[in-house]
Amino acid sequence: MAELRYNPLIDDWVMIASHRQDRPQMPKNWCPFCPGSGKVPQDYIVYKYDNDFPALSQQPPLPDDVSTKFFKTMDSYGKCEVILYSPRHDAKLWELSNNHIKKLVNLWIQRFEELKKDEKIKYILMFENKGEMVGVTMIHPHGQIYGYPFIPKKIEIELENTKKYYNENNSCLLCDMLNEEIKFEKRIVFKNDYFTVFIPFFSEYPYGVYILSNNHRNNITEFTEEEKFAFADILKNTAGMYDSLFDIPFPYMMCIYNGPVNSDKTDDFYHFHVEFFPPMRSKEKQKYNASSETGAWAHCNPTCPEEKAEELRNAYNKFISKINKLKNR
Repeated sequence: MAELRYNPLIDDWVMIASHRQDRPQMPKNWCPFCPGSGKVPQDYIVYKYDNDFPALSQQPPLPDDVSTKFFKTMDSYGKCEVILYSPRHDAKLWELSNNHIKKLVNLWIQRFEELKKDEKIKYILMFENKGEMVGVTMIHPHGQIYGYPFIPKKIEIELENTKKYYNENNSCLLCDMLNEEIKFEKRIVFKNDYFTVFIPFFSEYPYGVYILSNNHRNNITEFTEEEKFAFADILKNTAGMYDSLFDIPFPYMMCIYNGPVNSDKTDDFYHFHVEFFPPMRSKEKQKYNASSETGAWAHCNPTCPEEKAEELRNAYNKFISKINKLKNR
């Protein structure tokens, strides 16, 4: 079974993909993403791999015969891709060179441009799940791309509010938010010439940082060559900062937000950004999304964003010191 089912309570679609339950358990000492598996090229640096068990497909099956005048279904049309970061099975993002990560950025751009050619696709989400705490079973470094036939509710709400703000203020909401964060300073973690990492004023997660492009960009395809390299650098240092925080592989969910495709133009008011959703609130404790967060979307952050930003600044400095020592060996 693979179809979309409409939720009239929130005007949104749910992906039903029961076939994903049949995904096989991978044998020990074998990984489909490693060279030699027969699934990927023998030599690659970064690589796009079509998901073997996609929730969305460009050749979707017919929906089950369960719809009525009230209950609506739709074909599970779209695309699900796996993006392999490295041929090394145990590689960490921060261990890769900036030039290597820039190739990853270029692959994201290439896939974005290719997927938007399909006029049925309305939103393209690039994301990464890292760590067993967020359900990862394949430790080989990778992310994913979903091309949806609709604009997901979170993005729809962001689009409504950024457009409203632009119409009222003749400026970009996220540009203004970044300027306010820079003025306040205490929630800024680090930055380079083109991107800034900070814990937002309204952070829902204790260590949940945003990465914002300093220049107004609607999507990743608008980056200059300098911005691509700077984005690679900021991703490397963010990953290293997280792993240096508690000196453990730090779990997170990372989402890369671009403007929608094949829809109304959003260039003026929607701003490229990255959000991290880390499920830890301390070295020993997990931050759970319980009833209030899940049932009412009413989030509660049990920590102070300004204090956590200071912790992350210390972790960033610790990581940079470590990298400099490795360079000087």
